Amino acid sequence: MKKSRLLIVLLLIVSCAQAQPQDSKQLQETANQFLRQQDYANAVLVLNRALQLDPNNTSISKDLALGYFLQRNYSQALETIKPLLDRDDADDQCYQIAGSIYKELNMAKDGEKMYRKGIKRFRDSGPLYNELGELLRDLKDADAIGQWEKGITADPAYPKNYFNAAKYYHATGNISWALIYAEIFINMEPFGNKTAEVKDMLLEDYKKLFENAEIGRNQTSKSSFSKAFLANMNKQTAVANQGINAETLTMIRTRFILDWDHTALPYKLFQYQQQLLREGLFDAYNQWIFGSSQNLAAFQNWTVAHSEEYSRFTNFQKGRVFKMPLKPVYH
Repeated sequence: MKKSRLLIVLLLIVSCAQAQPQDSKQLQETANQFLRQQDYANAVLVLNRALQLDPNNTSISKDLALGYFLQRNYSQALETIKPLLDRDDADDQCYQIAGSIYKELNMAKDGEKMYRKGIKRFRDSGPLYNELGELLRDLKDADAIGQWEKGITADPAYPKNYFNAAKYYHATGNISWALIYAEIFINMEPFGNKTAEVKDMLLEDYKKLFENAEIGRNQTSKSSFSKAFLANMNKQTAVANQGINAETLTMIRTRFILDWDHTALPYKLFQYQQQLLREGLFDAYNQWIFGSSQNLAAFQNWTVAHSEEYSRFTNFQKGRVFKMPLKPVYH
């Protein structure tokens, strides 16, 4: 009898707990699980319920706009996100979501105005500069590179501005900054889905760099940093005459780094290369960048023949996060 009563009490407790209405935060968490599962219909349903309970919650409205966007209900997504852009508690992600919606609706000019408004509020948002740059690029507007450069200056730890700027300089023939930004990007995203593409671009640009007898002969730059970079590279033409590959680039870049110490222009990328030299990992690092692009089979053979060295490099790489500092800025 006592056991039966205890069981009844326990069932009543569980029933009461289940009957308790969920608050808006719990509903939002449930909806986010649906978003992660790509069940956008249920996510939207639950977020609408959460918004009924807490109609002024910017975070819920932002998630709902994202849900509508992923559901491809762009008009409803825009209607949901637009009121948020004037709220004091809006963040730069609100503007990112809005920008994606405007893009899908082919409302580029409205999107541009919205991005510029967002940048006025969030001047250190790398993603907003990057996305405005991409929109301007699609509009064939020359100011695209200006936005990516501003993003690099304002938020140097955000990688996509380096990616887009490197591709722009690669296409327009500004080899020095194409090389520098590309290498920064692959160190920021060493395992990213764009890394292989950028490695190929790096190898191609080093070949272009040494095509002329006088490096940088056709480069027009007022930057003392670029001039120093090209002048130091120009000293390595004798090595380049052996051909551009992972082995010769290791020699060229080793001598470059040793010479760069005397320029009095500190730069995080080159300081990282100096660290790899000191650790005895620079050869493996250059193989990682250039070997797979040059000849994948030869690179794989190299990693087998130098397994201990390559393992030390990959462990070193996995154990750190490469970030560019706010200063100095040379471009």
